Amino acid sequence: MNLPDSAFIHPAGENRGAVEQLLNQAVGLLLDELGGATERSPLPPLTQLPSPNIPAIAVPETELLQQVRAIIQQSMNAAHPGYMGHMDSIPSTISMVGDLVAAALNNNMLSVEMSPVFSRLEPLLLRQIAQRFGLGAQADGVLVGGGSLGNLQAIAVARNTYFPVLEKGLVGLDKPPVLFASEVAHTSLQKAAMVLGLGSRGVVGIPTDDNSRLDPGRLRRAIALAHTTGQAPFCVVATAGTTVTGSVDPLGAIADIAEEFGLWFHVDASYGGALAFSPQHRHLLDGIDRADSVTFNPQKWLYVTKTCAMVLFRDADAWRQNFRIAAPYMGEHGPWYNLGESSIQGTRHADILKLWLLLQHLGEAGIAAIIAHNFAITEQFVAAMRDRPHLRLATQPELNLVCFRSEPEAIAPEQWDDWNQQLQRHLLEKGHTFLSLPFYQGQRWLKAVLLNPFTTPRHIQQLFEQLDDFGS
Repeated sequence: MNLPDSAFIHPAGENRGAVEQLLNQAVGLLLDELGGATERSPLPPLTQLPSPNIPAIAVPETELLQQVRAIIQQSMNAAHPGYMGHMDSIPSTISMVGDLVAAALNNNMLSVEMSPVFSRLEPLLLRQIAQRFGLGAQADGVLVGGGSLGNLQAIAVARNTYFPVLEKGLVGLDKPPVLFASEVAHTSLQKAAMVLGLGSRGVVGIPTDDNSRLDPGRLRRAIALAHTTGQAPFCVVATAGTTVTGSVDPLGAIADIAEEFGLWFHVDASYGGALAFSPQHRHLLDGIDRADSVTFNPQKWLYVTKTCAMVLFRDADAWRQNFRIAAPYMGEHGPWYNLGESSIQGTRHADILKLWLLLQHLGEAGIAAIIAHNFAITEQFVAAMRDRPHLRLATQPELNLVCFRSEPEAIAPEQWDDWNQQLQRHLLEKGHTFLSLPFYQGQRWLKAVLLNPFTTPRHIQQLFEQLDDFGS
């Protein structure tokens, strides 16, 4: 075969030199570029896409690596301390190692025999994490390809638990099933309802309070109304860390209402779930221990490379009974389950390795220290806002996320959206700080997610200096 010497790692090691040279060059390139991330914009301009043409013969490795360098230099630069726009964190080094090893092994999380170590490690570790959320001794879960899939699977299990649809589908139901969530909850809930045959309107949006948290009183009234109008409520979803403002719904009060009406209680803690690893701040999740299911994404505030997300269930047996489809082509392995039979995904990357490595490498003390740093930077950010009367908070920040906008008196209110859009561009171009510009409450706001462990008080000071420069 006319292949490059390094095309595959020879199982007898006959091409070690060629492979080692390629990997060393690739690692050197990464260290050059990631170690110089502050020299590039958090959101660099796109100047040239790589050619999509498939070559007739192999492209030399040196040329390929040059193209990789160009790709890196034009990509989202979350490693920059000024990247604050979204819930995208700098990846921990050890999780990159985990991704590399998992990719090299290429095991398949579909079944135990195709991933003998990882199919056992995943439930063991996820049961430990479930205990941190207080879900009880019978809790278990599975890794999924993002929080949207976690929410989809949780709602599917809830639906299948409350209605006889696992085999027969929705056709014979007398009343349409509905679930309830904050009007600012993640749009993955509407997608899940659509995919599950409930329709996107099967999610009843509940108004929020002044801090963008689901209003329990309105939730109770909405559930009662649904019962009287011929609908079949089955699930309530609370959010621990909303996408735009980082708000945490009143989990305990919502759990009370779910229990009162006999509904499944799901918590989307995709972002805020990391607080379970912070003794100082885990009280913000009070009430999550009463959830029937929880979605959590370590790819956000635990600094694990994408993708790494999970859905956890209080009652593991009920989860499997109401979701599992057996694969007859897979063998049985005693107490260990073929994870692909009880998950939305079949073939799946071994993401558990990088999560396990991260927890081992940083430990609870390391994770808690980073989270404490994030909160300290957030407090500095909010304090700087108080010195500038033209800045208005959307909500009082609960996590390390600040949603705000500039409303100068010298500019007409109908021009404030455009003013904030120009301010966003100014901060990026002049200050190398990227804030996103979400649409919230009918207006454009600036959002800062203070995730990067290398963001310092000096970076916050420089941000506000640039903000003042724009205003003047």
